[in-house]
Amino acid sequence: MSTEQKTACVRLEIEDAVAIVTFDRPEKLNALDMGVLAELDGILDRIENDNAIRAVIFTGEGRAFVAGGDIADLGSRDALAHYNEFAETIHRTLRRIEMLDKPTIGAINGFALGGGTELLLTFDLRLLSDKARLGLPEINLGLFPGAGGTQRILRQVPSCRAREIMYLGEMIAPDEAVRIGLANRVVPHDQLMEEARAMAAKLAAKSPLILKLLKRTLIDGADMPLSAALRHEQAVIGLVLDSHDAHEGCAAFIEKRQADFRGE
Repeated sequence: MSTEQKTACVRLEIEDAVAIVTFDRPEKLNALDMGVLAELDGILDRIENDNAIRAVIFTGEGRAFVAGGDIADLGSRDALAHYNEFAETIHRTLRRIEMLDKPTIGAINGFALGGGTELLLTFDLRLLSDKARLGLPEINLGLFPGAGGTQRILRQVPSCRAREIMYLGEMIAPDEAVRIGLANRVVPHDQLMEEARAMAAKLAAKSPLILKLLKRTLIDGADMPLSAALRHEQAVIGLVLDSHDAHEGCAAFIEKRQADFRGE
């Protein structure tokens, strides 16, 4: 079963247990502004509240995934207005995606620059088209990444490489992005969505409850000292063993059958 919800700049399609979110503003290379973020927030509400959705793919229409923020809009802003409006909104929205209890896949189809790379940094899994280009070029505009990019990239790639990316503002080719750990793999452009759907289907077949608890354990543990993170993991795996899905998975393995995960 497939359903579609289209706003002015963002499209949501639901195919069985997979949601596909497409940035659909190709004339602006899918640049982010307040209107796009408001639409995205509404779509996230739908995804969060639909228990039938078990995995989410994010991609873009046209030549870009998200080519960053709307430069004309950013250039017109003063400090306090920017802090209270756009910066507040984009930080909140990207954090919502990062903390989503359902696994996320970025199917990066083209340019993912500035805010596009900052958005990519919030996804669990990342597939790059061979036409994709990443980067944090804000320094070339007299700016620096301000949608969480400075903090997330330092936690995901070596510090010296992260600084080079931000200080020089140069584009990163797909193979290099995979090599330094910004993405999982490169896919031929015409196979990108097929690969993303196949990955999402594998995720959708897992227990949504266990994926949720695993994701929360990873996110929470990353902010803790190792000793506390290990105790946190110990507590959560105990909670997992109180679930139907854990016992169903073990029983299915022993009985050599497909597990029937219910998210309970």
